[in-house]
Amino acid sequence: MQELVLVQPGRTVGDELEHEAAQAHTRREFEARLAECGPLAYRVARGVLRNTADAEDVAQEALLRAFRQFDRLRDRNRFRAWLVRIAFRLALDRLRSGKRREQRDTLWSQPEHQPRVATAEDLAASNEFQGHLENALAELPDKLRLVLLLAAMEGHRIEEIAGMLGISAGTVKSRIFYARRQLAEKLRCHANIIKTR
Repeated sequence: MQELVLVQPGRTVGDELEHEAAQAHTRREFEARLAECGPLAYRVARGVLRNTADAEDVAQEALLRAFRQFDRLRDRNRFRAWLVRIAFRLALDRLRSGKRREQRDTLWSQPEHQPRVATAEDLAASNEFQGHLENALAELPDKLRLVLLLAAMEGHRIEEIAGMLGISAGTVKSRIFYARRQLAEKLRCHANIIKTR
């Protein structure tokens, strides 16, 4: 049975085989260094995070990043220090994001940061404003209303809307801009009336 070798344009079969051999050699070298230093990534992450599950996640991420960037490492003898630095930085990032999340959760659990309970008057004003919004949307030209609904209500990206409507992304952006501006003008007086009540 013959072995098939896929050759990229501009390369010969010999070049392609040489490239594959170099990749295999790099992979073997990475695996050898990983066997020697792999557990170190976990220990570094565990030392920073003091949590086994998070440390395992960070160590895996560090090893994955090291594998992806191994061919860029100029001095392979510095692999150990390089891996420690990757694991340490990732662990610090995880620790910081955890602290930010904890602060945010603590802040929002305090009573003064809880949203106030809506009164009947608030609900009536909201329903009234909703009616004005629907009327203002209906008054927009079709091409402006369509892009605004696709972007704001349906959550489509500019490129998706352009593809669906067969127009350029710039045209979509300008239509959204004009639709929002016209909508704001139509709702400005209604918003002021509801606020003053």
